[in-house]
Amino acid sequence: MQQSWIKNFEELATTENRKITLEIMESGLSAINTEKVIESSVSLIGNILVIEGKEFNLAKFRNIKVVGFGKSSCEAALALEKILGSKINEGAVIGLNVTTCEYIETFSGTHPRPSKINTEASKKIYEIIKNSKEDDLIIVLISGGGSALLCSTDIECEQGIKLYDAFLKSNKTIAEINTVRKHLSLLKGGGLVKIAYPATIVGLIFSDIPGDDFKSVASGPTYKDETTIEDAKKIITENNLGDFNLLETPKEDKYFDKVHNFVLVSNKTAIEAMAKKARELNLSAKIVSTELYDEVDVAIKKIFSAGGDNTVVFAAGEPRILVPKDGGRGGRNLHLGLLAIKNKMINKNDSQNSVFISFASDGMDNSDVAGAVVDKNTIEKADKLLLNVDDYLSRFDSYSFFQKIGGMIITGPTGANVSDLMILLTKNGK
Repeated sequence: MQQSWIKNFEELATTENRKITLEIMESGLSAINTEKVIESSVSLIGNILVIEGKEFNLAKFRNIKVVGFGKSSCEAALALEKILGSKINEGAVIGLNVTTCEYIETFSGTHPRPSKINTEASKKIYEIIKNSKEDDLIIVLISGGGSALLCSTDIECEQGIKLYDAFLKSNKTIAEINTVRKHLSLLKGGGLVKIAYPATIVGLIFSDIPGDDFKSVASGPTYKDETTIEDAKKIITENNLGDFNLLETPKEDKYFDKVHNFVLVSNKTAIEAMAKKARELNLSAKIVSTELYDEVDVAIKKIFSAGGDNTVVFAAGEPRILVPKDGGRGGRNLHLGLLAIKNKMINKNDSQNSVFISFASDGMDNSDVAGAVVDKNTIEKADKLLLNVDDYLSRFDSYSFFQKIGGMIITGPTGANVSDLMILLTKNGK
């Protein structure tokens, strides 16, 4: 198998079981590759644009515009340009990795906290979609991270920073925080559709939300919002998040009559691809959950309790973790690796040489690494260096722990984002 995602694959693949687990991880990343997803879902036959079987006659449209926001948007824009080419009249997208497009302007913004560049790019998007006509087609590329990257005004940007900082201390899910975000914005919660009305809208969704709550991806700019200001106020009040200037989201059905949303990829895409790879390797595959929102201690127990001989356990989601303001380095995935060691789910006497990997599908676990490989070799190295796992956990400093003993997985930004993914291999072998 050609390893194209894990840059330090050979360094990490020091045992047979590590190699197998890393190969399974590779298959998951390949399945959610943004360019491949666009190529397999979108095609152009003459003037007929086909998206997952639905046809759009481009001859009926005066202008074709492309806008986008999220970690995958720049890669998606480039892939879409290869299909539509000069049929695109204008466009602008904001992501994390700028690509060179001919017809679509790309911006590199900041995440998870918004900034001035996010606002400037979002204003460009606003200018492109406003005053659209009935014979305009607007293709919207929506992916995880879009809630922070899309900031319609300076005030929204300021409130977004304040909300994110408060959210870190609230231990709430992304769906709950996005409910509030929808009511801070002119574009989220269906606002984009209202501004672009009466144009035809095609939303291409790259979901990072565990489960099927696709209306929460980037805070749902192309979906009719079912939440209200009162819902947002309740979340704010119950969690002492602070004071915010809230807006009601569009509720009129007329704005959404010509909206077509297509969910092109989600964490299920990655999980199913990895499970298929495991079966090809004559291993049993168990999927614990694709919407793992439990506390990290509960989540890790669910994963390991499902393990068995010659079995690969899979899970996906965003396990909840409450990080103090003075926490150290590293994200949720590295933290889960440390918990597996602390709770002796991985131990030095493991005769089956279990391997556990939890990784961020975007390649950045609140750091420059995606996650880490954990097995009994990890514990042996930690013991030799006299590292205290409890100490690193209490300081939320998992990055420093793995930096000392090795095992961190380097992919760089993957251009995809479908939540965190977890793999546990239990197999006799070295």
